[in-house]
Amino acid sequence: MTTLAPPPAPVRHHAAPPKRGDRARRLFLGSPDDPRWARPALWSVLLLATALYAWNMTSISGNTFYDAAVYSGTKSWKAFFFGALDSGSFITVDKPPFALWVMGLSARVFGYGTWQLALPMVGLGVGSVALLHRMVKRDFGPVAGIVAALALALTPITVAITRDTNPDPVLVFLMLLGAAGLLKAVRTGRLMPLVWSGVAIGFAFNTKMMQAYVVLPAFFLVYLWAARGGIGRRLRNLAVGTLALVVSSAWWMVVVDLIPASSRPYIGGSTDNTVWDLVIGYNGFGRIFGASSSVGSQGNGASFGGEAGLYRMFNEIMGGQIAWLIPFALIALVGGLVLRGRAPRTDAKRAALLLWGGWFVLHYLTFALAEGTFHPYYVTAMAPGIAALAGAGGVMLHQAFRERPAVKWAWVLPTAIAASTALAVVLLQRVSGSGTVYTVAEVVAGVAGTAAVLGLLIGRFTQRHRLMGVAALAAVVALLAGPAAYSASAATSTTNGTNPTAGPSTGGMGGGMGGGGGQRPSGDGGGQGTNSGERPSGSQGQETGEPPTGSDSTESSGTSESGTRESGGMGGGTQVSSAMISYLKKNQDGAAWLVAVATDQTAASIILESGQPVISMGGWSGSDNAMTLAKLKSLVKAGKLHYVVVSESGGQSTDSELSTWIKKNGTAVSEYSGLYRLDASDVS
Repeated sequence: MTTLAPPPAPVRHHAAPPKRGDRARRLFLGSPDDPRWARPALWSVLLLATALYAWNMTSISGNTFYDAAVYSGTKSWKAFFFGALDSGSFITVDKPPFALWVMGLSARVFGYGTWQLALPMVGLGVGSVALLHRMVKRDFGPVAGIVAALALALTPITVAITRDTNPDPVLVFLMLLGAAGLLKAVRTGRLMPLVWSGVAIGFAFNTKMMQAYVVLPAFFLVYLWAARGGIGRRLRNLAVGTLALVVSSAWWMVVVDLIPASSRPYIGGSTDNTVWDLVIGYNGFGRIFGASSSVGSQGNGASFGGEAGLYRMFNEIMGGQIAWLIPFALIALVGGLVLRGRAPRTDAKRAALLLWGGWFVLHYLTFALAEGTFHPYYVTAMAPGIAALAGAGGVMLHQAFRERPAVKWAWVLPTAIAASTALAVVLLQRVSGSGTVYTVAEVVAGVAGTAAVLGLLIGRFTQRHRLMGVAALAAVVALLAGPAAYSASAATSTTNGTNPTAGPSTGGMGGGMGGGGGQRPSGDGGGQGTNSGERPSGSQGQETGEPPTGSDSTESSGTSESGTRESGGMGGGTQVSSAMISYLKKNQDGAAWLVAVATDQTAASIILESGQPVISMGGWSGSDNAMTLAKLKSLVKAGKLHYVVVSESGGQSTDSELSTWIKKNGTAVSEYSGLYRLDASDVS
């Protein structure tokens, strides 16, 4: 009997890894499978984003509160690690320090100054646009990726906040990194992308604490539903990813809270000098419910973003910042999920739609219903979800419009375009008297939107595919004309560094165009006390690492007729003049701190002008228990502090016990109201 030989084993051809030159070519020219226009279009969008975010970067108005902390971190690694407001590390800002680290490293490398602090924010803003493009393109194609990237780049509030030194651009980029890791874990079933997703969200937590967790319900549900593998494997992987999230989130908090209070700064914004209290109180439930264990937290969000409620995102303050594409995104989300209704459980497109839809809906509900302190720039975190749905869902609806024979699909895309066009016209009519650019944008949106709807319907029922393509381009113009006008204003106008918004003032307290308010009530650290929206002289384009002093300093901080800087965030508080700062520097007599003042706003301005450590005794609102009488006596007796400014006006006055003791034992400096000198001999 003849024995048959076994068939030869199949030859497996492994693709060679791309060479270095091939990688460079793909970076600049894109994948060979992409249309020739795809990569040039991406570079055009990134160039547009860079121009918007970096235009006249040396004059970008920053947030004095964070600027002072960054400056202090360049003078002391201890202050850098803790995120202390002053280089003497008396008190921290009311946020974790990761964003300060990012800006601080830039300042240590390039020197302290306006563009040095703005540079990483611009880079991360553009990076977020590129990252969103990559994620959307991966699942929905190059057209969807370009539309999503363009929508994000032109989101007005995103332009405004990226031109600032608030931590939100860092937060958004880290959350997008987390989303990228999650989607990769869903597609591949591998564990490590999920772990890195948890690490990214953990670093986002160390940027703005609980706000980073808004997306987590969507992350968990998408992974459990759509990831490859059995339910047991998915649960095990999710448990490991969650552990990575917890460790990445908690390490700084645990380290800080384990350090004895006497060896570290007071935790600004907390009631018991712990980071944990800051997490669950002031930066946690206090933002949602309008009250917390944190003394400074108040339910006064209506002062900045309008009354809490489902309509908040469309009101006069918020509408122009974020609402333009919300109707289109909602219809696209529902339509896209219906189109993928019978797809397998692991369908990547449906998983991505669920992720971006969850991202958008969770942020919308959180921000719309929040009773606590709420600022318009918070909603920049919602922008990636809206932009991704506009790109991905828009492409899916357009494909269904062209290819699905059912008549109902002939109306979904035109309805979505008509809804967002109508909203754009309403939003632009609100500001039609604010400049020609808004009137032109209104006309462009209305005409292009009408042409897009009619062109799509005529093309569909006459089978003219080229007409449908032109109509789709008209739709993009219609939906982005309004955001483009607002974004251009944000890029070319001085916005309020404390409470940045884009576009013209609409009568609220959004602070757009450098006006419209911007005064911050007690309970939300991170801003300057004046209404000017400008940075103090200590950060005006400095490159030497030393804030300047001199007669011009008061001009950039907001001054009264008497030439004194108004530093009280509630409209009251102490007035500190440049002359007083010069006097303090001449008579510092070796003290570690130049002076002690009531609040962070006053301290931040003096730090940036003088270049010296300044104590904020009461944190942002003046209600932090950072300075006790025993601590004050100890500092004075040790010669570490000689001067204290006693404030008794406005909502941020000096603690009454401290004020009484200082007046009784100190020596008033007659030239400057409220200033007292204390020496070791004054301590009984």
